[in-house]
This record gives sequence, C-alpha cells and structure tokens, in this order.
Amino acid sequence: MKFRTAFNGLLTKAANAMALSVTGVSLTDLRLGAFLAGGPTNSGQLVTMDTAIQLDTVWACIRLLSETIASLPLKLYERETEETSSTARSHPLFAILYDRPNADMTGVEFWGCMVASLLAWGNAFAQVVRRGDRTVIALNPLRPDRMTVRRDPETGGLIYTYAWQQQYLTLTEDEIFHIKGFSFDGLLGLSPITVGRQSLGSAMAAEETAGKTYRNGLLTQTYIKAPAYLTDEQRRMAKASLQDYAGAINAGKTPLLEGGWSVENIGLDPEDAQLLQTRSFNVQTICRWFGVQPVMIGSMEKSTAWGSGLEQMNLWFLQYGLMPWLVRIEQAISRCLLSPADRLTYFAKHNVDALLRGDTAARSAFYNTMIRNALMTPNEARARENMGPMAGGDVLMTQSQMIPLQDIGKVAVQPTLKPVPGGQPSPDPASSGIIGDPDV
Repeated sequence: MKFRTAFNGLLTKAANAMALSVTGVSLTDLRLGAFLAGGPTNSGQLVTMDTAIQLDTVWACIRLLSETIASLPLKLYERETEETSSTARSHPLFAILYDRPNADMTGVEFWGCMVASLLAWGNAFAQVVRRGDRTVIALNPLRPDRMTVRRDPETGGLIYTYAWQQQYLTLTEDEIFHIKGFSFDGLLGLSPITVGRQSLGSAMAAEETAGKTYRNGLLTQTYIKAPAYLTDEQRRMAKASLQDYAGAINAGKTPLLEGGWSVENIGLDPEDAQLLQTRSFNVQTICRWFGVQPVMIGSMEKSTAWGSGLEQMNLWFLQYGLMPWLVRIEQAISRCLLSPADRLTYFAKHNVDALLRGDTAARSAFYNTMIRNALMTPNEARARENMGPMAGGDVLMTQSQMIPLQDIGKVAVQPTLKPVPGGQPSPDPASSGIIGDPDV
C-alpha cells in the first residue's frame, strides 16, 4: 500500500513537471481550466497565447492597438458645469493614470501592458494598492492567465484568486482593477485567441507548411523511387547521399540517380495548393478578429478605398478600432478606482486629438473656421499646435471684420445731429435737405 502511494506521488510529480515544462501550467494550477478551455482545432494545431503571438499578424494587431492606446494621454477631469470641465491635477489619481501608475512602470508601459492583456485574453487585471484612507497609490498589472474569478455565494461579491509560483493570492473587488472585453455574462471577457482558435489554427498550419517546404528545399511533394527493395546497407547509403540535396540551402541542386532510380511527384506543389494565397487570406481573417484593417499593419497587396486618404483612415481607426476599447477603459476606471462621491464630479478621458490631425492645409482650414465663428480663441488653436500663447489671443472673435465678441452691435458711425450751445441740437443742413442760408 505504501509502495503504491509513493508510486502515485512520483507519477503525479512527473506529470506535473511535464505539463509545466510543455504548457507552463501544472495539473494542480487553477489556470489549467482556462488554459484548456480553447478546445481542439480542425488543423490539429495547439492554439494558445504563446503559440498565437508567433503569427506576425497577431503580433502586429496587438502591438498596433496597445501601443496606440497607450500613447494617448489619459487624464482625470473635474466637472465644473454641465458643459465645461478642467483637468483635476490635484486629485491623487491624476498622476497614477497619466504617467506613474507604480514605482516600476511609466504610464505608456503600464497601459500598453494592460491593453495587450485585454486583446490577448479578453481581460486586464491590476492590483489596486491603497493607503489607510482608501486613496489609490499604485496599480500593479497581473497576468490574466494566472487569474480565476468566482462569485461568493454568500455575499454575492466577486473573489479573485491569483496563482504565481505555486502561491495563491486572494483579492476582493476593492483590490482589483478589472477591464473586461466583449462578454456574454459580464463577469469575464472573451479572448479573441480562444474564440478564433480555428482561424488561428489554420494560419499556424499554413505557416508550418511553408516552413517545412523551405526546410526541405521546396521538394516536399517529391520522392525518390528505387527500382527494387533495398538492403539495410543500401538504404543507409541512399539516405546519406540524399542529405546532400536536403534543405533550403541546397535547393536547385540536381541529384545524380543511378541503377534505375527515378524522381516522382505526389500530391500538389505549393503553387497548386495556393499556399501564398492562403497565407494572404489568413492575414485578413485574423485582422477581422481584432477589428484592424490589414493596411494598418502593412498589408498593402490591394488598393484601399479610403476616400481622401490618411485622414479618413485615422477617423475609421479611431471610431471603430479604438473607441470601444477607450470607453471600456474609461468606464472601468470610474467603476473600480473612483469612490461613489468622486464619480459625480470626476471622470477619466483619453485625448484623441493627435489622431484626428490632418495635413497642414486641413488643419489651417479647421482653425480658420473655428476662430472666425467664435468657437475657438487664437491661443487655443496655438496650444493645439504646441505654440505658446500670444497677447490678446484669449478673446473670442467673429467673422464681422474679426472684432471682439463683446463689441458686436457697436457701430462706429458719426451722428447726423450736431450739438449747439444751449443744449439743443441743430439740424444738419445737408441732412435736412435745406441748401444755403435759411434766412435768405
């Protein structure tokens, strides 16, 4: 009995070690269920985060979205009226969101990490570190594949369990900053890599086929036919001879065949199998999973219909590619990091003006229209162009000879009545129609 128990223990340890070395997840790890949730693929490829990120299209889509969002200034604002607001620099959360979320990362690094996790796993987590007065002082990112979320049946609250190096950390809702992707239950977001595993598996299979084709010197569909059965020694010598023609570096060499040997083809060659077309089509398919236009990641095979060009492309990218993620982040900040009282006054918002800037002519026409119609001051326009303010540039102007807004209606016209001594005005002869001296 003791021997059987010891043997089972050794077998379990060996299985855990093997699973940990292959997948990075042991059999006792809480992440195992999430790791295996993707299921098999029709192509036979194992699709995980580590394997999917090796596809250049997946890497390019995640990098484009995460770096673009991370580079957008994220600031905390305070509502002054229903229409106006100002930056809340005095609030402790302002610096954390903008440039210093923790002691080890800058703002760009932190938000790039959070958005990349959101795109890869459908969720982004960060541990919220608070002072004794509940003020947020730091945000530490946590890998989503090491996190499990469940609802406490007694309290109804969410319990977050984080696994790291065989250690488990239990956190409450107040200690977690959680951004969720597209979801069906509102508890956890769906991972594009997990949901799109069939498409990614096909792309991975095409990449593997292409790699093996080049490794074998573009002769994967070719075999050597012997005139008769070979002995072990003849088979060894034949394989040794064929090694001189294997590999991409030996592609193009012509083998010398003797004794009735011949070269035969079987199946389809890469051109007939449309391997290049398949790989090109996989780029478009993967881009659809991430909501990115192929041209944004350098796929320039076909002409695009973007109207006026780069400005329309940026507008489309902002509206359909970035805006859903930006709103999710902003609302998650309000839900997780602001107190109920602060939510009535403060809100977080990204500055997307840099993405909307067109060429020089378009910006000049925009500023001209805004200033001439009293919608923007000259100094506001100069600030958008990173120029310093100028004297008198904080006054709204209108199109009527570009006079200050408060001077509209003040017409500088000389009066037609001239004052005379005694306080009674005398009519102007020219205006009364009387010519010459009336006494004559």
